[in-house]
Amino acid sequence: MGPDHLANLLEPWLSDSLAGYAAVSMGIRSLVLDGRLPNGTRLPSERAFAATLGVSRTTVSAAYNLLRAEGYMRSAHGAGSLITLPAASVQRPDTRLGEPEEILDLTVAALPAPSRLVEAAVAAAAELPSLLAGHGLHPFGLPALRTAVAKHLTGRGIATDAEQILVTSGALQGWNLLLRAVGRPGRPVLVEQPTYPAVLDALRAHHLRPVPLPVTAAGWDPPPAGMTMAHLTPDGHNPTGLVADETARRRLLAGLQCPVVAVDETFADLILDGPTPPPAAALRHDVVTLGSLNKAFWAGLRIGWIRANPELLARLARERASIDLGSPVLDQLVAVHLLDDAATVLASRRDHLRRSRAALEQALRARLPDWQWFPPKAGMALWVELPRPSATRLAASALDLGLRIIPGPRFTVDGTADRWLRLPFTLTTGQAGIVAGLLEQAWERSALPTTRALRVPRWTA
Repeated sequence: MGPDHLANLLEPWLSDSLAGYAAVSMGIRSLVLDGRLPNGTRLPSERAFAATLGVSRTTVSAAYNLLRAEGYMRSAHGAGSLITLPAASVQRPDTRLGEPEEILDLTVAALPAPSRLVEAAVAAAAELPSLLAGHGLHPFGLPALRTAVAKHLTGRGIATDAEQILVTSGALQGWNLLLRAVGRPGRPVLVEQPTYPAVLDALRAHHLRPVPLPVTAAGWDPPPAGMTMAHLTPDGHNPTGLVADETARRRLLAGLQCPVVAVDETFADLILDGPTPPPAAALRHDVVTLGSLNKAFWAGLRIGWIRANPELLARLARERASIDLGSPVLDQLVAVHLLDDAATVLASRRDHLRRSRAALEQALRARLPDWQWFPPKAGMALWVELPRPSATRLAASALDLGLRIIPGPRFTVDGTADRWLRLPFTLTTGQAGIVAGLLEQAWERSALPTTRALRVPRWTA
């Protein structure tokens, strides 16, 4: 919108007795709410608009600043100032001022819902009336779901009874409950490096001290002594996609001299290549297993579980009472029906991930042949090694182009791994080329003139 046209629209407010900047901001706000300045309208520059109004640039700047603070305007360097609505869209908590309006988000590794979900939801809704006479609160989980999860785990090689299952909203809630129940502030807890960022966030929130256990293409380093707890993901390590074979996991579990070993099996049903090793709890009886439907089935379902001895589950249930009183009954019924058809659903999910993985790998090799990664055997992401630093600078450049990615330091205890990048392949095959093209542009933009290629060891076996 040109400055002359906007000045004409603002004329009824500019004749008011309000202070200059207040009159301008009130006028623009009113025009937005009246629908006369549509969402996304580009406003004139401060200098041009001030000249048209015959006021100082400071006046227009103050008005624009007020509108930005109220959520009626957003500005980006080189893109000008655009009209927006405070509730026009849901924004992530880490969204930065000036981000492009359309963002391709690769910070979330999750698949769309399977087609079977609608059928499962219809069947669950038909069963719901039989439960409506009760209060609907099941601190340990709906009995039918506890039984279904126990059957699912038994089929994977861990003999399990329903009494060993506590239903949660996901593996992450299970981890948080463990930290609340048995963690003590300041005590050391062993975590993989790299690892899923929320695992680290939970430790810091509970004032525990994360101790890194390096994970490379060669596998897991020997664990140190003196830990009070440990968190491991041998079944589709996040973010590398590694799977520890039976020999490696026996060695790892035997070396852990700590009273609580939590093994996250979120990706255990998404092993894409090679044999499926025995679950950790089948090799060490005191392992606490964290599981979830949120990756393998659908993240919107928010159903997970903890497998442990009943005494520990009772402690965890008491801790949970201060957070929530149980998972939604209808969602749990849906989960029961999905687990009844798990073989079919999971086979389809694995096929989809293999195709999308191949598409992203092919696109990256074509556009960025110097980038390296160890082919993931499970999970949903590539852990990519850059030929030079910095993944952090690359992420900033990519965001300017409308692509949100997570650099390596977010996955480490100490903020290292700035030559690493996690790229989920939970894309359509058509998106892979777009992502690779944006990454190529961001890579070129992120290069510093003085940067020289470094001779560093590759992350390969």
